[in-house]
Amino acid sequence: MRAVVYRETGPSSVLTLVERDLPEPGPGEVRVRLVRAGVNPTDWKFRAGMMSGYDEVTPGQDGAGVVDAVGAGVTGLGTGDRVWLVLAQHGRAYGTAAEYTVQPADRVVPLPDGADFDLGASLGVPAVTAHRALTASEFGPARLGPGALAGRVVLVAGGAGAVGNAAIQLARWSGATVITTVSGPEKAALASSAGAHHTVDYTQGDTSARILELAPDGVDIAVEVAPAQNIGIDLDVVKTHGLVSIYANNGGDEMTMPLRAAFGKNLRFQFLILYTLDDGLLRAALEDVAAAVEAGALRVGEAAGVPLHHYPLAATAAAHDAVEGGAVGKVLIDVADG
Repeated sequence: MRAVVYRETGPSSVLTLVERDLPEPGPGEVRVRLVRAGVNPTDWKFRAGMMSGYDEVTPGQDGAGVVDAVGAGVTGLGTGDRVWLVLAQHGRAYGTAAEYTVQPADRVVPLPDGADFDLGASLGVPAVTAHRALTASEFGPARLGPGALAGRVVLVAGGAGAVGNAAIQLARWSGATVITTVSGPEKAALASSAGAHHTVDYTQGDTSARILELAPDGVDIAVEVAPAQNIGIDLDVVKTHGLVSIYANNGGDEMTMPLRAAFGKNLRFQFLILYTLDDGLLRAALEDVAAAVEAGALRVGEAAGVPLHHYPLAATAAAHDAVEGGAVGKVLIDVADG
């Protein structure tokens, strides 16, 4: 099989297309013939130097394809099943930038017939991150779904990004009113296509005041991508007993804030990353995301505010560069014909 690998961290030029033996699934594992692989910021960051410990790595946490072999003890999945993958390269050397990947069965999720492989490969990191950002239970699986956020107002910072777009779609599916901040008319159009009820251009005027014009009582949840820059806005607009969910460090690695302002509102802050997420919370997210896909509530493509950028497997380095360069939408690797 063909696979993209790197043997040392560094720029995208360390990625090489090679031939490797077809891997065999062990007990509790399945082998997936990949059709699409999704590229996320973590892929290029790991490749650039954040990850080590393996002699050789195939990048890629997300992907979609068809099960073609099943190991002993696997139930609920069979050969020929269309599936999508989550955390495919977490804790293992070989991810989704390859024609085949072997994965634990619990990281392989059935893909409904109405969903194409482009959507399947776009779920994983963005959709599961968005799910966690919209929930906050530490002691049981918090759930999304129709009516779960009815009457709530959700603020999504950077709604034109992959996680932001997924948060808009999941929040809207769950009944919330969604406000998102954007950096201009083009991204406002994308966020509106995703389902945002209101967009606020943070480059123009007083962002906090404009959000509070739309939600005079404040917002219940802020999904935050740039806390170092936006924490003042979050403190202004999140209501008492509200939640600030921080999933990225865009714009700076350190955040400072006036503590009394947070005390005064009894705010909850949640910092999240998928790689250490409790298994029960991950399973709840996968079930809800799958339900949203089944309902047609999660979509990709221009009409859904997620322009798609396709690269062949041999151009995985260019795909990494596109994500690192801030490509708007979703970057996908075409591993095989759909």
